[in-house]
Amino acid sequence: MSDNILNVSRRGFLQGIVSTGALVLSVRLIPDLLWAAETSAGSHADHAVLHPSVYVGIDTDGTVYLVAHRSEMGTTSRTSVPLILADELDADWKRVKLEQAIGDPRYGDQDTDGSHSVRDGFVVMREAGATARLMLTRAAAQKWGVPVSECESDLHVIVHRASKRKAGYGELASAAAKLPVPKKEELQFKPKSAWRYMGKGAPSYDLAEICAGKAGYGMDARLEGMVYASVEHPPVLGGKVKSYDEKAPLQVKGVKQTIPIKPFTPPHRFQPLGGVAVIADNTWAAFQGRKKLNVAWDNGANAGYNSDQYKKELQETARKPGKVARNIGDVDAVFAQGGKIMEAEYYIPHLAHATMEPPVALADFRDGKVTIWAPTQSPQAVQSTVAEELGIPKENVICHVPLLGGGFGRKSKPDYAAEAAILSKAVGKPVKVVWSREDDIKFGYYHAVAAMYIKAALDEKGKPTAWLQRSVYPPIGSTFALNTTYGDAGELGLGWTDLPFDIPNHRAENGPAENHVRIGWFRSVANIYHAFAAQSFANELAHASGRDSVEYLLELIGPARIVDVKASAPEYDNYGASTKDYPLDTARMRRVVELAAEKSGWGKRTPGKGSGMGIAVHRSFLTYVATVVEVEVDDKGEVKIPSVHTAVDAGIVVNPEATRAQFEGAAVFGTSIVRSGSITAKNGVIEQSNFNDYPVARINEGPYKTTVHIVDSDAPPAGVGEPGVPPFAPAVCNAIFAATGKRIRELPLSSTANA
Repeated sequence: MSDNILNVSRRGFLQGIVSTGALVLSVRLIPDLLWAAETSAGSHADHAVLHPSVYVGIDTDGTVYLVAHRSEMGTTSRTSVPLILADELDADWKRVKLEQAIGDPRYGDQDTDGSHSVRDGFVVMREAGATARLMLTRAAAQKWGVPVSECESDLHVIVHRASKRKAGYGELASAAAKLPVPKKEELQFKPKSAWRYMGKGAPSYDLAEICAGKAGYGMDARLEGMVYASVEHPPVLGGKVKSYDEKAPLQVKGVKQTIPIKPFTPPHRFQPLGGVAVIADNTWAAFQGRKKLNVAWDNGANAGYNSDQYKKELQETARKPGKVARNIGDVDAVFAQGGKIMEAEYYIPHLAHATMEPPVALADFRDGKVTIWAPTQSPQAVQSTVAEELGIPKENVICHVPLLGGGFGRKSKPDYAAEAAILSKAVGKPVKVVWSREDDIKFGYYHAVAAMYIKAALDEKGKPTAWLQRSVYPPIGSTFALNTTYGDAGELGLGWTDLPFDIPNHRAENGPAENHVRIGWFRSVANIYHAFAAQSFANELAHASGRDSVEYLLELIGPARIVDVKASAPEYDNYGASTKDYPLDTARMRRVVELAAEKSGWGKRTPGKGSGMGIAVHRSFLTYVATVVEVEVDDKGEVKIPSVHTAVDAGIVVNPEATRAQFEGAAVFGTSIVRSGSITAKNGVIEQSNFNDYPVARINEGPYKTTVHIVDSDAPPAGVGEPGVPPFAPAVCNAIFAATGKRIRELPLSSTANA
């Protein structure tokens, strides 16, 4: 294992930092009996009772150890979540050391997806910090013989201002360890005015090592005696090996053996795809040996999948009545009255994650247990998947988490880690499975292809009196359950059943679609195609009514109010959050529209030839985002993006600079989706394989300048990793219409439909 990757087990963490009298505490997450059993076996007896959980430790030299229980893939989760605890503790960030957690249910939810790391960790981390701070304060008061109320924390010290005494955290740690852990009701959080880090932020903890090339990623993992593996996967989902050449790969220097991997048992979930692995001394030999396998395949039922035909099927389905997911009033009665009716269809193809670091994992199986180093967004999913594949208890799977070279949702699906574990057990050595870029593109979990249909009846002022929308896509649920063809409430709640427009008659429907490839969550998930359709159509209505786009959009949103989505869509789950704490608030949505328009200079500039501006707004992951994009389109149809202005209301923002970076990155990510993102299939085989035919935006193709405007808010923290993506595509396409008069209803721009 690379020396630069610091991974600790709960037991190892406690042993390592309390051996000289450290204080380790946080919120209580497990029953006392379970806790006692663990600590009595793994910690020194004189410190065992002082470890109610696993997030923070204070050593006698004053070092504060914080455990990062979420994965780091460029979103700064590894920095921002512990930063909350450090702030509440009044810890000096320069004296903080972060340690990456292994997969362990004691940490609670470790999934680093769904833009909920800060949201889920905010209160938990504050409680942990406040608990430690209070124990240190009580220890100081006891030492000085003064009331606790007269003592307070300052930067890494407890002070008694009346006597001008102070004591550092290190010198108080042992005494604090002898005190009882406070109850939650005894804790007092610091007021916002006293925050040191929250709202100000800090650079990524790993920034210096990343810039120096010293940071440890999944590909950097090493073990003595390990071998490498490359897997030839079935070219069609569900395919099986009929035969292959076992001897030819052995002619390649460095190749040791070939090992078949059994095909998955439907549903595929996170199981390996199957195929044949080539084991070698190095990746090059494994890749070259794989070329000589000469596998004959039984491609199975999905060999008839052709994306062109499938597109037509989805579009036909979208034109027919579907399953009602939300209903307000009676759209059919309004449409029957006639008048001005508008209709439009929208389409987005499959998309691939194309992370900078393709999937890779190192596994070491010994004596019924396996230790894995995997750049994963979900170490607990690695545990459960590997345990099932090997037939061993979940607790016998240890998953270390190095830095991820990107994730976007792909690395929460641990099929590649399971491959490494299976092969290590078969070979009897540590095995590192390495996916090539071609493997990554051709055998991934894809963002769902989607067809949308929208119809509206307009009054004399051009405002909708009825709005019907249908969405058809192969659902993520098909990954986990056979014969799943309709989206569930979670997917439909991503920009479809929660449309916030003030329309008296509205119906949202969902049509059935079978999956033929692996469907998985992707950065902002169904919000991408739902926002593209709804915000593009809103702009079409504005133009048809002869109205300014911003003015019309604000009228569609309507007056400031709380929208009770559940009243019309009872299954709506609001991203798993309480609607009391996170209501759909149109005042906040209106505010970001107004802010983006103001900062972009909307309506104050006369666009030149081939220039235009477009706007879109969307709420996703409980965050409100409005984006204004400026485009320039030359005589050849080439699109340039001189500027992007994005207004963001994400509630309390812990790390503003990291938040801006996420929205700047979302603009680049969104540019790739708009310009060229498209995964297609012929006879079940994915046609794309690398950046030559699945290009991502280059520096000269992305926005020249992206400016992010963060709304100061006291609302609970919401997501920032994904919400910047959904409004970007419709804003670009609305800008292209403003510049050229040409409507873009199908992505990407490189599609033949836009020729």
